[in-house]
Amino acid sequence: MSERGTSLQDTYAPRNSCFGCGPANPHGLRLKSHVEGDTVVMEWQPEKHHEAFDGVLAGGIIGTLMDCHSNWAAIWAMMVANGLESAPCTVTAEYHIYMKRPTPTDGPVRIVATPGEVHGDRVEVSAELIAGGKVCATSTGLFVAVKPGHPAYHRW
Repeated sequence: MSERGTSLQDTYAPRNSCFGCGPANPHGLRLKSHVEGDTVVMEWQPEKHHEAFDGVLAGGIIGTLMDCHSNWAAIWAMMVANGLESAPCTVTAEYHIYMKRPTPTDGPVRIVATPGEVHGDRVEVSAELIAGGKVCATSTGLFVAVKPGHPAYHRW
């Protein structure tokens, strides 16, 4: 698993076409999540077309970044807790985002996600989005590994 090497997405789901985190989506955000100790972190540089208005990141993009990145923190936690060598396919079961202040787009956005305890096929994750040296948004979510028959099962 990555400690600032290859991203979790590139390592475990290189054919994933998710808009937020899929390496195989040429029009997506293509975020890259990396393990750092007990957390999973990412840095991403917004572009002008990601803005809600001049200099401020759109809320929908913030939500996508935090949701996808937190999902990968959950995947990593499930892999560690269950000794898995491949990434389970997970989906978002519950998600809450709290906008604290406008997120500037003139520099990178950093998200730090912290998974909680793994309970079977589910894990809760909390995250902070930091930009311009300030926490601009926080989130909590519940992520669940899916079984055969679910549309997301083995999507990568």
